[in-house]
Amino acid sequence: MQQGTPPTVAPFLRTAAAYAWRLLVVGGAVYSLFALLGRFHEIGVAVFLGLVITALLRPVADLVARGLPRPLAVALTLLGSIALVLGVLALVGEAVEGERTTLVREFRDGVERIESWLERPPFRLNPDALSNVQTRIEQYLSSHRSTLISRALSGAHHLVAVFTTLALALFCSVFFIHSGDRQWSWLQTQLPRSVRGRVAIGGRAAWRTFTGYTHGIVLVAAVNAILVGLALWLLGVPLAVPLALLEFMAAFVPLIGSPVALAVAAVVALAAKGPVVAAIVVGLIVIIGQIEGHLLHPLVMSWAVRLHPLVVAISVIAGTIAAGIVGAVVAVPLVSVIWSVRTALRDAHGAEKPGSGARTGPPTEGGGRAGTGKE
Repeated sequence: MQQGTPPTVAPFLRTAAAYAWRLLVVGGAVYSLFALLGRFHEIGVAVFLGLVITALLRPVADLVARGLPRPLAVALTLLGSIALVLGVLALVGEAVEGERTTLVREFRDGVERIESWLERPPFRLNPDALSNVQTRIEQYLSSHRSTLISRALSGAHHLVAVFTTLALALFCSVFFIHSGDRQWSWLQTQLPRSVRGRVAIGGRAAWRTFTGYTHGIVLVAAVNAILVGLALWLLGVPLAVPLALLEFMAAFVPLIGSPVALAVAAVVALAAKGPVVAAIVVGLIVIIGQIEGHLLHPLVMSWAVRLHPLVVAISVIAGTIAAGIVGAVVAVPLVSVIWSVRTALRDAHGAEKPGSGARTGPPTEGGGRAGTGKE
């Protein structure tokens, strides 16, 4: 090498550096978004829930609006949905109330069975240690009564925040369902003319992916809840309906939520029915996980962006670290929407090149594919 000549850089290092700074920018943007959601999580959750409600109820409202004025159709759709949710909650309350006496007796007997089981081989725990645990719990509750009361009051404050968030989400969904397309059109007119086309393509791809993911995850959660509820009912495990509802809610956190909910069901089965039934419930965790991962997700989620399980796991963990449970729920649809927008804009850019012939499929309105993986 001649003196004064700059050293050459290997091509793979150039490529790695180019990808590295792009990944850093994307990672910084995603982290900032999650941090913002964590800072204003009530507003973020309300808007997100409003979009979820809109994705679920907009088709129903459109169907009802064929025979009624649209404001009345939106009102009937929302009121009917609220009545359905309240009916499910009332059913759960009745199930808990009806099984309360039996449940208390079964749990008391179950705790005694667990204690005797732990006293036998291979654990051979000292019976005095178990009784001391119960005594210490009672002493802790009596000595920390003021702290528990303050935490209960803090929980009441959080309950008010939850109802406020739900009210704001419902308020947002009313306008999204009634005239969300007009609001989106108005927003596009406020942007520079040079970017309106790309924003329109990205917006259509984002909404198509978000609605597809929402419909898919709700269907997967419903199937999981039905399977868990039937299995627990057949096994005679108490609180089958509330545990099925817990499974439905937990399924919105991919890969992690369902095992956690089924682990709670296994603890209930252990206390109420013994280790044999609990072992069967643990087997359900494996079976339902296989059904969800290899059958439901490939079939139901085919119209949304299909992410690799490793990407899903990293997204959920990163969302949890950045914004808690809110981030865990929002992470996967957010990553799916970002990837869908990127794919749609890339396809549209390739189709615009003269003579490129980069047509991956029929264009959507305004050009470009949505990048959802399946039309």
